[in-house]
Amino acid sequence: ASTHLGGDECPPVPDRKKYGNKYIWPLYASYDIFMADLTGKIVKQLTHSSFYDAEATLSPDGKKMIYTSTKDGDIELYIMDLKTGQEKRITHTIGYDGGAWFSPDGKKLLFVTDRSGGENVWWFALDRSDSLQVTKGNTDHYQSAEWTPDGNYIVASRGVRNLKLWIFHSDGGSGAQLISKPDNLKTVEPAFGPEGRYIWYAQRTSAWNYNAMLPQYQIANYDRETGETEVRTARYGSAFTPTLSPDGAWMVYGSRYNDQTGLILRDLKSNEERWLAYPVQRDEQESIAPLGVLPAMSFTPDSKQIVASYGGKIYSIPV
Repeated sequence: ASTHLGGDECPPVPDRKKYGNKYIWPLYASYDIFMADLTGKIVKQLTHSSFYDAEATLSPDGKKMIYTSTKDGDIELYIMDLKTGQEKRITHTIGYDGGAWFSPDGKKLLFVTDRSGGENVWWFALDRSDSLQVTKGNTDHYQSAEWTPDGNYIVASRGVRNLKLWIFHSDGGSGAQLISKPDNLKTVEPAFGPEGRYIWYAQRTSAWNYNAMLPQYQIANYDRETGETEVRTARYGSAFTPTLSPDGAWMVYGSRYNDQTGLILRDLKSNEERWLAYPVQRDEQESIAPLGVLPAMSFTPDSKQIVASYGGKIYSIPV
């Protein structure tokens, strides 16, 4: 998603003092969704509304896109057929519904919502035959959630300030905490490669601070077999929002250079990197980033394009 068609300048930063210095996530109407290649060339604009359109991910077969929009007056989820452009609203509950991901078989939808009175992770079958509230409680925040490649488990970033990675069975239950120490370590934006052994995520020390000195975030991975973690980046502009290709060859992530944010493409075999798109939209390093440091991205099933949102639009970017 991108706001670049809304003007040359970034959208204004909200005055948090009016809200007790709490974090505010502005739903800018200039957001739209675009398709671009991995050279940063915009291939197609996917949404054209005058409302917030962002948080887009693709179905496993690459035929459909799920995204969040305010076009009907509330924060709801919509599915778009990428061939025809036809779309359908699929949630109808007052409150936030967002951060959605298709299950690996394409039959279920995982998302974060506050419909139960507090933020929790839910899934429902796209044929409406079943649904489940995976997590329970009204006090924790869930910054993001992701399916394991086999669809049997769900990994979510959970907590109040310094969120930690948890894993839950897709049938529900109390779950298990994967990373607990140190206390001031924040682990968010979990992502999987095709093998499912490693959980990639962004980490930082402490929840957030204004006028932060870089770097703030780096990307690490968690080995589900050994329980060990390893930091995989060392960028001065930070590294966040890891997104891996289905074939396991590529990772795209966000970083800041000078005063602007861009997307970096890494070859996971050689570890060579290059800028994929720069600039995109401002990242959320100086905030608590409750919906992610950048909006979620998703590769197409053939690993040849990545769908990302910036400047109020959703783009498909070829590799």
